[in-house]
Amino acid sequence: MEISRKKPPYPITPELRRYLRAYDRDTVLPVTYAELRQFTGSFALLDRTGTDTLWQTVYYEPQTLRELSQGLTEVYALLKTAGDLSFTEHLLADRVDYCEFGNSQPFRVRIVNQLNDNHDYFYVKRADASRLYGLELEHLLSPNSINFLVSGDTLIEEHIVGIPGDDFIKKHLNQPQLNQVRVAKEFVKFNERCFVQLLGDMRAYNYVIAVTPDFEDEQYRVRAIDFDQQSYEGRRAMYLPRFFKDNSEVVAMCARHIKPETLRQYQAEERALMARRARADRHRLRDLLEAMRRHELAPPEKVAQLKAELNRYHHTTAFDRCDSMGDVVRQNLWQMLGPQLRRAAG
Repeated sequence: MEISRKKPPYPITPELRRYLRAYDRDTVLPVTYAELRQFTGSFALLDRTGTDTLWQTVYYEPQTLRELSQGLTEVYALLKTAGDLSFTEHLLADRVDYCEFGNSQPFRVRIVNQLNDNHDYFYVKRADASRLYGLELEHLLSPNSINFLVSGDTLIEEHIVGIPGDDFIKKHLNQPQLNQVRVAKEFVKFNERCFVQLLGDMRAYNYVIAVTPDFEDEQYRVRAIDFDQQSYEGRRAMYLPRFFKDNSEVVAMCARHIKPETLRQYQAEERALMARRARADRHRLRDLLEAMRRHELAPPEKVAQLKAELNRYHHTTAFDRCDSMGDVVRQNLWQMLGPQLRRAAG
């Protein structure tokens, strides 16, 4: 499928900024994306096998590096400990990587605990409104909490742990110890969440597989890590990971292990859980959608195309009343979760 690779960044509107401030996402940061762009050089970052990772490790003038390192540890404290700086004395920002690939052109910062050499990561990106809506919808409707902060046009994101989907498919999918039924079940649920939220472009490198050992076996969860294509594309298929070519091996595995009636059961389970979360956070979700529906997030022709395709899929004309992508998302949530919400209310 053809993806809109040159999706423009959308600015944060006053309504979205008020939402971010109301729910503790907006703050003042000691380091901005623009400041990280002032690096003096870079070199290719290779993985353990010597393969180019498409990331560049960047370096700065000594004085700039000292200032940035202090500021980046403070950013980490804001993200992880609500700004408690008492833990930053033994933290060090020892590496900054930069990736030109993709819309957000992120920086990845490695933070090292000097007392035990343990390390963690976070990302510094340009704050695109599409991505912010995607992050918030994921936080509110999925089983995954999302930790991020915004300051001006700078976005700070927590690292999401897991095996990149393309690596998982290539190296783990056919391992004898893998519980393929459980992986298939989680991919079905992930596919359902993406469609309900209208989160697009879930090619294999845009999600990770989190593996958790259990007392008898392993549990798996598929987690989106890229939210740039939140409700931007006009084609319905763009919001269904099963239609992307590089997910075909997982889709074939799902077909082998999951019968149609079980497939429908898993979809219903996921929608019920999403409806429960929507009810629990209904005021926050309403505020988010109110900001979103007033925001231009896609060209009019894409909005019109998606409205028509969702009308056909849901056998309705309700999407004709939608004036924006935010309206389309709200209507799709109602179409997909409405039955569960009505049963819960009744």
